Amino acid sequence: MPNILDIRRRIRSVINTRQITKAMKMVSAAKLRRAQERALAARPYAHMLTNVLRSLVARAEIYDPETGEPKHPLLAQREEKTILLVVVTGDKGLAGAFNANITKAAMRFLESKSGKNVDIEAVGRKGRDFLRRRYPAARVQTRSLAELAESIEAEPEASERSGTIQITGEHVGILGKVEFAQASALARNLIERYCREEIDAVYVVFNEFKSVIAQRLIVEQILPIEQIGEQTVRLAEELTEEEKKKAKEAAISAGVGIRATEGGPEAAAQFGTSQVDYIYEQPPADLFRALLPKYVSIQIFRALLESVAAEHAARMTAMDSATSNATDMIDSLTLIMNRARQAKITKEIIEIVSGAAAM
Repeated sequence: MPNILDIRRRIRSVINTRQITKAMKMVSAAKLRRAQERALAARPYAHMLTNVLRSLVARAEIYDPETGEPKHPLLAQREEKTILLVVVTGDKGLAGAFNANITKAAMRFLESKSGKNVDIEAVGRKGRDFLRRRYPAARVQTRSLAELAESIEAEPEASERSGTIQITGEHVGILGKVEFAQASALARNLIERYCREEIDAVYVVFNEFKSVIAQRLIVEQILPIEQIGEQTVRLAEELTEEEKKKAKEAAISAGVGIRATEGGPEAAAQFGTSQVDYIYEQPPADLFRALLPKYVSIQIFRALLESVAAEHAARMTAMDSATSNATDMIDSLTLIMNRARQAKITKEIIEIVSGAAAM
């Protein structure tokens, strides 16, 4: 029979752990609300830019009628020989299987591209640590987003590959407060490398967030741009019904809304479908040169924002489950303690009765 004093200490320890997990759940719920608000605030600009490009595509030639070449390099389709994969994970743990699922999806994608050269840009500490243990860094020293922004116009450094799969960039600590300038610096680096034909395609693996119960893990193709405003999803993995149920319970208990964050302003949607014949002063090539890089930056920015929101949702759900498990453990330990105390009292009574009978 366990010692009653040890059981009481264990109960106090679990109670303290429950207080911590409950507090972490509420902190994640508050951060999730702010992340949802940021995603919604960035959406009108993204929708309007997308519909402006749709309108431009509908009213201008994408390909040169004489040469047949696209009017911007980002529209050019090439055989995939060298691929760049952006892996967006979290900087911290205690989020359930959030980071593990993303790294597993990245590994499945790398297996599907076996035999091709793959460069990896790791966003987030967890993904960076996971990939660093498996693949070498490029011989050219990996650079942060700030260094990329300063050297974006520099000539590329000639170097040999460290392997078929190599890490070319590490971006840690940017997800605490995602800024558009950070996403733009990363996007400019990808665009420059694509235009110099160093890479032939760009994919990003992240957790797409629509609501607490509507999110999916996807691998999305960013470059080349195949169709404006349409996601080119190469791999998708939805939440299971049990995971959706747990997420819904956690959201309700934390007071977080479970409505979807999809949809855009009606004015932006009407712009692209309007029958008005817009007259653009600049040639289509100049317009594409100005708008397409912004479109790629918005895609990267959206992936970072939705990944942050999905991470907070996963952490809130994980901490809610941990709090419930701690409560169950406290009830179980309390029952064991009561049984031990009852057995001790019964033993003492038997000893007293036996002693009285002996006298």
